[in-house]
Amino acid sequence: MANRPLAYVLVERKASFGKMAGKTVLQARPTGRKRIDHRNFCEEVARATTFTGAEVEAVLRLAAEIAKQHVENGDIVDFGDIGTLSPSFQSKLVEKGKEKFNANVHITKPVVRLSASRKYFALSNVSYEQTLVKARKSIDTPPSDTDSGGSNSGSGGDSSSGSGGKLPEAGL
Repeated sequence: MANRPLAYVLVERKASFGKMAGKTVLQARPTGRKRIDHRNFCEEVARATTFTGAEVEAVLRLAAEIAKQHVENGDIVDFGDIGTLSPSFQSKLVEKGKEKFNANVHITKPVVRLSASRKYFALSNVSYEQTLVKARKSIDTPPSDTDSGGSNSGSGGDSSSGSGGKLPEAGL
């Protein structure tokens, strides 16, 4: 697959903060050319794979690599129940009329952005349990045997019981 440049549009807006606050600036915003639907994406991955038990991980890695190639070309990939993968980047602000926008200088940090599927990642079969907040002890002050901060739930104030996530004091 040949690499195509990422498409972007220049958006004119007023800067609201920083050294260019209040000035009219240009900012690059990525645009997608086309959307690769999940079925076509899966067929593309399947053309290059076989499905043995040992190759499941390889298939998943291949799927991620092919998706990355599409995103590098500016496309948005529908990754099924997981969500969509799309290109994103940061754009430096350029004051309109003062400096010409240069994509190689002013566009930085290109990344793959995952927009997780709300349907897939919304948890529905969960339950809740309220717990009491454990009193935190300062690292600077050693624990005392006469702690008046509430009940110890049968620990007897023994710091060697291992409860509460305390670090052993000796040997540190």
